[in-house]
Amino acid sequence: MSWELRRWESMRNPLHQPLEHALETITLARPLVEAVFRRDRDLGAQLRRALSSVALNIAEATGNQAGNARLRYETARGSLYEARTALRVAVAWGYVADESARAALQSLDALGGRVFGLARR
Repeated sequence: MSWELRRWESMRNPLHQPLEHALETITLARPLVEAVFRRDRDLGAQLRRALSSVALNIAEATGNQAGNARLRYETARGSLYEARTALRVAVAWGYVADESARAALQSLDALGGRVFGLARR
């Protein structure tokens, strides 16, 4: 899907905005995930799965009714915390530099606020 079409979809349906934010976060984190994977396959794979889970659960929530949507957002939030922690662990092990991870961590923090609000609807 082109960037223009994604933008139009996001404006038309505000629930698509958190999904786009999640996808942008994955794009930011992709080089970090690759670097972690080269040093620690298990941690890299877990980080990749957690980031994917955030986006996939947000998407699934948009197609569910109230209670199930809330549960999917809660799952997305749990995966978000897992991804954030995995990235911090990678920094602690020296697999990636703190400065390199900063933008992805900030994006995850901002996305976490959005997902938290959606889970409380």
